[in-house]
Amino acid sequence: MSGIKVHTMAEYLAKGEAPDLLFWVGCAGSFDDRAKKITKAIVKILNKVDTKFAVLGAEESCTGDPAKRAGNEFLFQMQAMQNIQIMNEYKVRRIVTGCPHCFNTLKNEYPELGGNYEVIHHTQLIQELIDSGKLRIEDGKPFKGKKITFHDPCYLGRANDVYEAPRKVLETLDAELVEMKRCKTKGLCCGAGGAQMFKEAEPGNKEVNVERTEDAMEVNPDIIATGCPFCNTMMTDGVKLANKGDSVHVMDIAELIAQAQDL
Repeated sequence: MSGIKVHTMAEYLAKGEAPDLLFWVGCAGSFDDRAKKITKAIVKILNKVDTKFAVLGAEESCTGDPAKRAGNEFLFQMQAMQNIQIMNEYKVRRIVTGCPHCFNTLKNEYPELGGNYEVIHHTQLIQELIDSGKLRIEDGKPFKGKKITFHDPCYLGRANDVYEAPRKVLETLDAELVEMKRCKTKGLCCGAGGAQMFKEAEPGNKEVNVERTEDAMEVNPDIIATGCPFCNTMMTDGVKLANKGDSVHVMDIAELIAQAQDL
């Protein structure tokens, strides 16, 4: 994050202050080189609108989502309780995530362990900023006239019924938003959820991400928009396998908005 303004919760506490928002970066956003670009895009947007936010930094640990999906409830609860203890000590109230997996776990599974927070996905936050007038997309460049299709992340869409926010954000780019046949409540998984991201594929005649990328290719998009680092990886791999890497770009919604803002 060199060259970008990011403060930690510890720094705010040392000054006797508290931020309005905790940005939960997540494992992918912290360690995966491709996902780091999404993290930077979110930070640039937050700085653009002067949002008072902070990260946990080295105090942030995995939410425990992969462990839970893989069946290790004990490890999940250990990871969750550690995070909850830290966030409650900082009196965290509102959290934005760059990953639907973190979003779902923090929002729906932490409360029963004592972690009660308002949790929003970054596409919801960007929509809020646009609706309030804090973030303005003037002419949609450089995406004006481009054909964009949005792949619904499972834990954003079907698990939490968030369908409109990402689409409303994309509409501000003045691009042509085209839907895949399988979208919204009928969307198809990219193949990475449920801890599948971290294991070898099971026997079959086609990878799930290839099937999903074929859905996207049917509408001839210039850009496949995502809202999840896992989806981004899987769709990018699918595009490369189809030898379309030069003509079809996979980008997170935060990256699209940051580019439109020249950030």
